[in-house]
Amino acid sequence: MKGTYTFRGMVLPAHLKESLDKYIQEGRPLGHFLTACVDNDLAQAVGRADEENLKIIPAIVGYLYAEAPAACWGFRGCHKAWVHTHFEGKKLATEEN
Repeated sequence: MKGTYTFRGMVLPAHLKESLDKYIQEGRPLGHFLTACVDNDLAQAVGRADEENLKIIPAIVGYLYAEAPAACWGFRGCHKAWVHTHFEGKKLATEEN
């Protein structure tokens, strides 16, 4: 997951790639736009995208398809479940110790 990611000539900006990587690896929550992308909610993703992100939605989906586990993206509610399992669960375990 290191380096840059390009999909059909569209470059995934480093800050978005970093957010997605932390989400995938650590279960870190995402903002509304990336959550909509992860949850495969095209209407919300388009509605929440700014001018630049609107143009690179295919690169975001391409990155998720190529680099992310299937369980963490692609269906409604997966963002919430992934964060709960991988971030909040670890946080609770740490607090209990």
